Amino acid sequence: MDSQVKYLLSLRAIRERAKIVAEAAKSGNLSHFDLHEDRLDDVADFVTSVIKRDFGPDKFDTIPPHGRWQHFEVGGVPRIADLIQKWKGAGCDDTELTRRLIDLFFVSVLLDAGAGDHWRYVEPGTDRTYERSEGIAVASLYMFKSLDFTASKSGNTPIVDGKGLEQLTTDALAAGFQVSDSNPMLGVESRAALLRSLGKSLLAHSDIFGAEGRPGNLVDHMLKAAGDSKLDILIFWDVLQNLLIPIWPKDRTTVNGFPIGDAWPLSTLKKQAKSPQSDDIAEYIQPFHKLTQWLTYSLMVPFQRVLGKQWVNSESLTALPEYRNGGLFVDLGVLSLKKESLERGLEASSQELPIFEAGDDVIVEWRAMTLVLIDILYDKILSRMGNGVRLTMAQVLEAGTWKSGREIAAKRRPETKSSPILIKSDGTVF
Repeated sequence: MDSQVKYLLSLRAIRERAKIVAEAAKSGNLSHFDLHEDRLDDVADFVTSVIKRDFGPDKFDTIPPHGRWQHFEVGGVPRIADLIQKWKGAGCDDTELTRRLIDLFFVSVLLDAGAGDHWRYVEPGTDRTYERSEGIAVASLYMFKSLDFTASKSGNTPIVDGKGLEQLTTDALAAGFQVSDSNPMLGVESRAALLRSLGKSLLAHSDIFGAEGRPGNLVDHMLKAAGDSKLDILIFWDVLQNLLIPIWPKDRTTVNGFPIGDAWPLSTLKKQAKSPQSDDIAEYIQPFHKLTQWLTYSLMVPFQRVLGKQWVNSESLTALPEYRNGGLFVDLGVLSLKKESLERGLEASSQELPIFEAGDDVIVEWRAMTLVLIDILYDKILSRMGNGVRLTMAQVLEAGTWKSGREIAAKRRPETKSSPILIKSDGTVF
């Protein structure tokens, strides 16, 4: 693999490039945003208050890591626990339990980009209605249980396999997600295409995922790689990147002919470069790999909860640069759009909020600053917790920044609960 591409696909590159953007911010050289660092303490106070409200004074150790598991239990319904109990009752051992959860979480996370402000999902057999990430989680669970992601429809054991994903039609996904003219969802076609591409890639990596291309076979691969040691995030990351890079939309950025996924050119990096006149695009790329990181955070949990396995190098993962975490800093005044960029976004939207394409330089800079600011915020939050409370980044994302971003959005924009900056989503980035 090309060395520049290998670097841009790594976790290390995400933070290293974001640190360059941080230097630009400190010297007032961002292209699209002004940074108001003096307001960071207010954000830290707010996020800490949310964590203490929900888990204080003595339940901080119960904060789950940021991951998909919690979304399946929206409404206080223990859907995953019920599945596990059912599977155990049928004689399923812990390794196979974990395989099935990996199957489910894999497709559910890759479907979990922004659904839009108007989509809703009514849980079958109930009057419970869900939206956004939780709605997508519950919808994907029912599709999983209905064998919609496997080529074998004859049994009653829900799994995911490559052939089943390859054969998934857009109409089938739309039906499973209750999409209609009156219940629109952003990017249905691109989500279905993403899963079809995933099926193809799973089948192409039979050395890890087996001849059937089952995501759950990743469990056996990781257990074998670890032996008696802890599981390694860096090994896990390389497996996921090798599998997922081929599935992303073909119009994404390439370097030397290689696709690099959720990684984008950024003018701020070019301005900060030692030789800004260079035509080497790789020097100006800011990687994020948000959905792959979200998948990593989510897949770690079944290994821990069901198999009792621990991970090393998890600190290599970053905050998730998406609209809830990023919106928190815009809504609370740490970041504000410069006049020219704001006017361009407002002109594009013809609404009260600016809108940009996912690959627009504005959005890429916003996401990079989200990484920068959450790393700073993380230390501020820990210093405010007191009593020796130590939270991981995954716990702060779950109980702190993501939840706080959602709450402030609902307070500021109760009708839509949208981000303060809108993104034209194709269902494969956010």
